[in-house]
Amino acid sequence: MYTPRRYNYGMTSRDLTFVLGGARSGKSVHAEQLAQESALPVTYIATARITGDAEFGERIAHHRALRPAHWRLHEADEDLAGAVTQNDALGECLLIDCLTLWLATLLCSPEGKATDLDHVLDHYRAHVAALEAALLAAQGKIIVVSNEIGLGVVPLGAATRLYVDELGRLNQRIAALSARVTMMVAGLPLALKPAGGA
Repeated sequence: MYTPRRYNYGMTSRDLTFVLGGARSGKSVHAEQLAQESALPVTYIATARITGDAEFGERIAHHRALRPAHWRLHEADEDLAGAVTQNDALGECLLIDCLTLWLATLLCSPEGKATDLDHVLDHYRAHVAALEAALLAAQGKIIVVSNEIGLGVVPLGAATRLYVDELGRLNQRIAALSARVTMMVAGLPLALKPAGGA
């Protein structure tokens, strides 16, 4: 049985910024602005998978068209830690968008196939631990985007509740590692860490 805990690490990544918010809150736009303002070479690490959903494919294409053409693109699979390690370099910027879709890939079985929940969670938590280690070891600037989906009512369905709970825990872990955390609301950035900071 999983026991919730507070995440209060003794160290934070040297240049890790965490941007989170609800749907259409402006989080991706803000993260991309931060990456551009860094004036560093940028690698965009995409976590979305197109799985025959035409509308979702259009969303991805729209996001892609808005990004600067000279940014490098790395399409990550489950091994997001490996993508970070492979692309990280001093004097460069990584933009990871987003943890929400990465978590869905890890927790949701393909084509609705039945899987052993304990195995799925062990697999997921191993990937999260590896991601934490990669972020702490990173030499460059990293910006991570995620959704905040836990502000509404408790969702119906055990699978949905599990996803909401695990995303909340993942967000807490990344926020604890980050030097800066920004919450986007209606396109406005609210600095959560450092409080009142940039």
